[in-house]
Formats: sequence, C-alpha cells, structure tokens
Amino acid sequence: MGRLGARIQAFLNNRWLVFVAAMWIQSCAGLGYLFGSLSPTIKSALSYNQRQIASLGVAKDLGDSVGFLAGSLCEVLPIWGALLLGALQNFVGYGWVWLIVTGRAPQLPLWAMWILIFVGTNGETYFNTAALVSCVQNFPKSRGPIVGILKGFAGLSGAILTQVYAVIHAPDHAGMIFMVAVGPAMVVIALMFIVRPVGGHRQVRPSDPSSFTFIYSVCVLLAAYLLGVMLLEDLVDLDYAVITLFTVILFVILILPILVPLLLTFYSDSSSPGEEPLLPEAQKEDPGRSGQTSGANEVILSEVEDEKPKEVDLLPASERQKRIAQLQVKLFHAAAEGAVRVKRRRGPRRGEDFTLMQALIKADFWLIFVSLLLGSGSGLTVIDNLGQMSESLGYDEAHIFVSMISIWNFLGRVGGGYFSEIVVRDYAYPRPVAMAIAQAAMAVGHFFLAMAWPGAMYVGTLLIGLGYGAHWAIVPAAASELFGLKNFGALYNFLTVANPAGSLVFSGLIASSIYDFEAEKQAHEHLNPVSFLKWLFIGNRQVEQALKCEGAVCFFVTYLIMSGFCIIAMILSMILVYRTKVVYANLYGKPLR
Repeated sequence: MGRLGARIQAFLNNRWLVFVAAMWIQSCAGLGYLFGSLSPTIKSALSYNQRQIASLGVAKDLGDSVGFLAGSLCEVLPIWGALLLGALQNFVGYGWVWLIVTGRAPQLPLWAMWILIFVGTNGETYFNTAALVSCVQNFPKSRGPIVGILKGFAGLSGAILTQVYAVIHAPDHAGMIFMVAVGPAMVVIALMFIVRPVGGHRQVRPSDPSSFTFIYSVCVLLAAYLLGVMLLEDLVDLDYAVITLFTVILFVILILPILVPLLLTFYSDSSSPGEEPLLPEAQKEDPGRSGQTSGANEVILSEVEDEKPKEVDLLPASERQKRIAQLQVKLFHAAAEGAVRVKRRRGPRRGEDFTLMQALIKADFWLIFVSLLLGSGSGLTVIDNLGQMSESLGYDEAHIFVSMISIWNFLGRVGGGYFSEIVVRDYAYPRPVAMAIAQAAMAVGHFFLAMAWPGAMYVGTLLIGLGYGAHWAIVPAAASELFGLKNFGALYNFLTVANPAGSLVFSGLIASSIYDFEAEKQAHEHLNPVSFLKWLFIGNRQVEQALKCEGAVCFFVTYLIMSGFCIIAMILSMILVYRTKVVYANLYGKPLR
C-alpha cells in the first residue's frame, strides 16, 4: 500500500497530468468563439439591429481579453481560487443572459446586457491565465508547443461545445446559452485543484519527445474527427442515436491524453529517475557554491552585449558564436581578477525578465502589440460576424462555419506552436517570422470572403482560422522569450487587449456600420455618401426592428479593408524579425564545441 500511495502521489504531482487537465479546461474555455452561434438568437429574441449586436460582440471581446485582474490574482491567490472565480463569473453572466432571452427575467437595457456578456466571458481569462502560467512554468523548455496546444484547445472549444449541444438540442436555440453558462463552470470546478505549478522543470525525462508526439497525434485526430463529423451532420440528416455515438467518440478522444501521465507514473521503469534537475554540470558538482555565483554569472554574460564589437553581429553564425564564446571567457577571467568591474544596468536586456512597465517602453513590445491588433483583430471580426455573413450569402445554418473556423483555429494554434518552435530551435531565427506567414495567409482569406465566390466561405474560414490561431501560439511564446517568464501573466494579459481593441474598430465600427448601411439601402431607404457618414458616427435612431442584409455587398468593403490591415501587420512582423535576429541567435544559436 505504501508503494501504491507513493505512485498515486507522484501521479497527482506529475506535470503531464497538470498539462492534460489544463487541456480539458481549455477545451471548454473558448466561450467567445461561440458568439457567432449565440448572436442570431439574442438578436431575434431582443429585436436588436446589427450595430447593437456588434456592441455586444465588443463586450464579449473585451471580456475575453482584458485579464489584468486574472493575471494579478493568479500571482497572489492559489491557482484553484482564480479558477473558481472565473467559473462563478461565467455562470452568473451567461446564466442571466439565458434567463432574459428565454423570458424568465425582465429584459434589460443594452448597457446592462453589455455588462453581463463582459462578465460572463471574462471568466475564461482566469481559465486561460491559470492554465498557461502553470504549464509554462512546468515546461519552461517547451514554450511553443505548450502554448500552442493549450491555446489550440481553447480555439477548438467552439466545435466541441457545438457537438455536445447537438446531443442536448432544445426546441429553441437559447439552450446553447444555458450550456455555455453551466458546462465550463462544472468542468473547471472538477479540475481546479489539479492545475498548478508542480516543479515540472525537475521532471524532465528522455521520453518527453515521445509524449509530445502522442499529444500532437491526438490533436490532429481530434481536429480531423470533428471536421468530418461536422460536415457529415451538415450534409446528411442523421438520427439522434448516431449523433450521440459521435459525441461519445469525441469524449473518448479527449480523454486519450491521460495515458501519458498514467504510463509515466505506473508503468515506466522504476530505475529511471523520476526527476532530473536542469542544472549545469558545475552547479551539480558544488550546489552550495552555485547559489552564490549564478547571479554574478548572469550579469557577466550580459556584459557581452556591451563589450562585443558591432561587426560581430555581421559575421556568419558559426564565427559569431566562436567570437562571443571567446569574449565570455575573457570577461570571466577579468572579473575574477578584478580587472573588469561588472556594470549594473538600469534595466534588463531583451531575453531577460522584464516587468510590464519596463516592457511598455520597448519598441519591440509595441511592434508585437500592433501587429497582433491588426492580425487577430481582423480575424476576430470574421468570427464575430459569421452568423450574419452566412445568412447574407444564403446559408441556413451558421453553426457549420462556426465549428469549421474553430477547428482551423485549433490547428493554427497547434501548428503555429510546432512550426515556430522548429524555426527557433533548428535555425535560431526569430519566432515572429511565423507570425508574418500567418498574416499573409489571412490577407488572402479576407480577399476570398470579400469576393464571395462559390466555396469562398470554406476557403476563407480555413485561411483565417489557421492564421488567427497561429497568432495565439506564436505571440505568447515570443513575448516570454524577449521579455522573460517572471512576469509572464501580466505581459500576456496586456497583449490580449489587442484583440478587443481591434474588434472595437473593425467589427464595432466598420463591419456593423457598413452592414446596417447596406441593409437600409435594401429596405428602400436610399442613402447617399453623406448619409452614410452620418450613419457611421451617429447611427439611425429611428430603426425599431432588426434589418437583414442580403448578398456579397454586405461585407465586401469590410473584408477588403481587413485584407489591407493584415498586409500592414505582416510588414510590422518582418520589422520585428529584423530587430530581434541577434537576440534569437544568442538564445538558440548552437555554440561551437
């Protein structure tokens, strides 16, 4: 019994169990991606026009992204406390919306609905922050894959919850709002004591690459399965029993990753070490001494940037590493002999730990922020308007496109983390180059949606979903590399503000105004360009009913503008690549032996 108890304790403290539990929480944490399915129900039940629905979309985006409180609480509260607060916010916010939509509670003014949507969606910032902070600390040497997979499951949650709703389908679509209020809260409360830092940096095993390969395989299987099921359900009228079977298989695939911590804990070779501290050889030989010298070593190594000649950065990679290594040796000897006085710099260099205030005065941080604002903000505009866009092009159900873009979003996040890791690990090239590629793909996707050719919705959602998802695997990992892990929660939650900032302009102002303007024209209220400008900044206060726009013209101009913004974002990302080449070469360049 003693040995079994030790095994169970090791299982509960296994970093892979924490990772798997975080994946399960994230699989129901992307509530914002379901807004495209919820908005038509809210719009019809409360007789809103498109501008009002877009305003609620902005509330959702703000709630999804403004996580300053979540980031702060995750540093002072236990992780389970932050998760519990998020679950309560989610339940109260969307639960009240469900009561209003179904007529069980009196209708509130738009500003009150705005607050409810914000509060309900803001709960997921606690889920995201707790999962990312815990797992990045447990896997500090695998930031790209960890962030990509966790953010990927958040992006896939729209498709997962849509499939679950297909089993509990109510006569009215308001049942999905109830599921959004109750489902994530139940999952988070069940797992909140598992997700936490467990000193995972000391649990490195030779089998870790194989474990990641298995997790990636499950991710690809899950995405392929959901895509096939969604297409089949859209094209064929399936029996309820078949839909239930599909959902049961979905849960089986979601459970599969638990095999990794189970096998590592209960079936691995007991002679292999359970923990392996990641210490340099010198520190392993004399651990008492290492604590005294490690801080000085970091300062001395940072002096290389001050002492090296500028022409070193222009040398080939192999020669540059050789020259830097030689300079490091000279600095160590000089410092030991007292010939060089190590300078204490006022602020950290890129690659070291920054506070949020220190990062805010760096141009590289703002390049990341603005590029993310333009890229992810344009992608979020598509996600928020999928319901109205599919209706305008004659599609009966928006659920298929909501689910598909959720799947592509998932693959973009998983793939973005995987391929950006190859870029930095194998080639020591800046991670933002992968973001530039994603933004180029999104520019093409927006162009397809603007043209509204046959099948353009499928191609557009594919490219935009992949590109949008890649942002949320690449940006957090790049921020942690350039500005450190110590204050990662605060840095990450500030960057996420780019999402609602972009949505506020792109969806709340541009897309909704053009849509309502075209709907008014089709309702035979002829508007000239002057009237459109008045509509854009003042609005039509006489509209009492929700107007619908039909045809490609509803979003043609909007998505051409979005395509241009993505091209600008790509240019900013390439500027960031140019500015950080030396940093990544120093972080990931392989020194000569």
